[in-house]
Amino acid sequence: MNKAKAEVTLYQLTTHPLEKVLPRILEKVYDGGLRALVVTDSAEQMQMLNASLWTYSSGAFLPHGADGNKMVDPADNPIWISVDPVNKNSATVLVLTNGRQADDLAGYTRCVDIFDGNDPAMLNAAEKRQADYQTNGHPIVYWKQTLNGNWDQVPVN
Repeated sequence: MNKAKAEVTLYQLTTHPLEKVLPRILEKVYDGGLRALVVTDSAEQMQMLNASLWTYSSGAFLPHGADGNKMVDPADNPIWISVDPVNKNSATVLVLTNGRQADDLAGYTRCVDIFDGNDPAMLNAAEKRQADYQTNGHPIVYWKQTLNGNWDQVPVN
């Protein structure tokens, strides 16, 4: 039986930073009853994203946890933030930030790859990841942030 490949959604940030965009994306994941693993590149970035999920809106709450908190079990959290790509919270959505990549998307139904489109090195690396996703048969959706912070879908070659 041929298992469906995870859909990959690329988000090219150009106006709003990751800490402003990520909570909105995770709201959609959580509201859909899904679980997410957010993988970033450093402990400092992980803590910054953790803090942003607590403070992004006074009227919203996203239950989450992060590596380093020994009092919290990843399995009890629908959103888990880590520098380690190991799926500790049985997530079906993998969120990659700051150029992180995953060798295998098996076990995920969706992968969200968020990168800084203003950084030429990050943009180049994202183009390489996109090519790898396509080579491995993953359906791709590509969104680029507009000047007013909305999103335009970009055709994928």
